[in-house]
Order: sequence, then C-alpha cells, then structure tokens
Amino acid sequence: MRWLAAALLGVLLLLQYRLWLSNEGVGDVRRLHSAVATQQAENARLALRNRQLDAEVHDLKQGYAALEERARSELGMIAGNESFYQVVPQKPGATALPRSGTAPAASAPLRSAAR
Repeated sequence: MRWLAAALLGVLLLLQYRLWLSNEGVGDVRRLHSAVATQQAENARLALRNRQLDAEVHDLKQGYAALEERARSELGMIAGNESFYQVVPQKPGATALPRSGTAPAASAPLRSAAR
C-alpha cells in the first residue's frame, strides 16, 4: 500500500510539473490568450478599413460626387464649365509689380541729351 501511495504522489508531481512548468502548460495557455487578443485587435482594425473601402466603392458605383472628387484630387481634372487658376507663390527677394498698372519709377533721375 505504501508503494501505491508513493506512485500516486509521483504521478501527481509529474502532472503538476507538466501543468505549471512545461511548454504545454499554463504558460502556453497565457501565450495563446495574448496571441488571440492581438489577432482580434488586428481583425477589428482590418474590419474598419474594409468597411471604409466598401463605402468608398459604393460611392464610386452609385454617385458621381466621389468619382468627381477622385478625378480632381488624383488626376487634376476640372469640369467643363470651370476655369483653372494656378497661384504661384512669390520668391523671397523678388520685387512685386505695382497694382495700378504703371511702370515702376526709375531709380536714377533722367538726364537730357542736349547740354
């Protein structure tokens, strides 16, 4: 009877070691829970992106507003009844032309040719 109790105690210790300390035990379960949580977060992020892409595809198929916006932003297109104006910023140090349309005054006084 004593050897049976010792054998059962040995089996119990072996199972406890395997449960708590081996690669197949509690540590592996924790690692898997962490991996599942990470994957669920990634799936939620990708599901949101898929919904956004689906809405964009729906807009492109149904309405012309999204198509027109995409043509303007990505292709630089304009509508037939619009005029395109490109504003170029002035370079530093460049002199601006006067607004009244007259030529700028000369910096040196004019001399007459006859003396």
